[in-house]
Amino acid sequence: MSEQTVQPPAASPEPAGRSAAARLEHWQKAGGVVAPVITAILAFLVGGFVVLATGSNPVEVYKGIWNGTGLEWFYRVGSYQVGLPFSDATVWFPWDTASRAAENLQQTMLLTSTLILTGLAVAFAFRCGLFNIGGQGQYFLGAYVAIWIGSSFGGMSSFVHITFAVVAAALAGAAWAGIAGILKATVGAHEVISTIMLNWIAIYLGLYLFGQGGPLQNEDQVFSPTSNAVAEGAKLPVFWGDPLLQGLHVGFFLALGALVAFWVIISRTTLGYEVRAVGFNPDAARYGGISVARNYFLAMAIAGVFAGLAGAVDMLGWRFSIGFSDIQSSTIGFVGIAVALLGRNTALGVGLAALVFGALVNGTATRNIPPEVFDIPEQAGNLSLTIQALVLLFIGADILILWLWTRTGQRLGVGRRSAV
Repeated sequence: MSEQTVQPPAASPEPAGRSAAARLEHWQKAGGVVAPVITAILAFLVGGFVVLATGSNPVEVYKGIWNGTGLEWFYRVGSYQVGLPFSDATVWFPWDTASRAAENLQQTMLLTSTLILTGLAVAFAFRCGLFNIGGQGQYFLGAYVAIWIGSSFGGMSSFVHITFAVVAAALAGAAWAGIAGILKATVGAHEVISTIMLNWIAIYLGLYLFGQGGPLQNEDQVFSPTSNAVAEGAKLPVFWGDPLLQGLHVGFFLALGALVAFWVIISRTTLGYEVRAVGFNPDAARYGGISVARNYFLAMAIAGVFAGLAGAVDMLGWRFSIGFSDIQSSTIGFVGIAVALLGRNTALGVGLAALVFGALVNGTATRNIPPEVFDIPEQAGNLSLTIQALVLLFIGADILILWLWTRTGQRLGVGRRSAV
């Protein structure tokens, strides 16, 4: 009897004759975590070459960015005391909650909270096969409503006032996004075109409302093109840090709750099943009895809820007013697109991607990069934009990244089999 060599089976064999689409789906499942990580690494590496081209040391610049994020707070473990909420008692705590790192981390988490919500606004629509470019406009509508309610109705109790403003802002975002959903469902208008147009309408609406002589312009400073300030009772409570220095507010928990709600809706409800079915194949979903038009509207409306909440969290949490220049310069809704793409439209992925971008934006702030580290510190914010653009670029090369990953795995697998 001749001796035969037994080859161990591959971990995940790929059937012969599989279509290109099926192979791509296989690679995406295999590299679901790896591809976003490689994407971010590549973006930061290329960003380092950009820094090098300016004559600065990329290692020192990235070190300054890292220190500015406040994330080093987690590994600075010691022995400290922290006060318990609503009492004068203190307990032992392993981190210094009053350090510079803690203050930087608070700023990072403020940005992360908003980016989670704007990222979810894009991700939820994506799961239904819709590209929601209108997160910026939906964010603005939520912000406008939150500012109007937050600066009015001063006689309300704090809890009712905050709840009223947050819920109304979420509904405003839903209504604004729902317009694009209705147009898509009824006349087939492409959501990219309609949401871009709605973005510009929202921008010019804000410029009219809060501009010189606008109906919601500041009543005390008639020559200042800004809104009235949010009343004290409508401000979100700060649970960590100094409220006067933009400490971390309870909107952070609202963002975390939105992540959980996103996961539950998509993974554990009939609505989520229908949204995913329409996103995979609207014709097959329609054949199976699912209303495609209804899900287009609901997906956009729910996406608008998340974006509207982002506007409310920003206005009631730390901005407290919105002005002419704020409306013209804000890009938070567009950053949400990068967050959703890097996070692969999943709850966990969006949360981690929002943290990456929140840390990047805060870390590249001029105050966090000394002039001796970066020759042109006033352009540090542009470095953040450059890295964001590179992330989007490499996300577009997703197929290439996954192909390289699978080829590397195949070569490693061949080496293991030959060793056996």
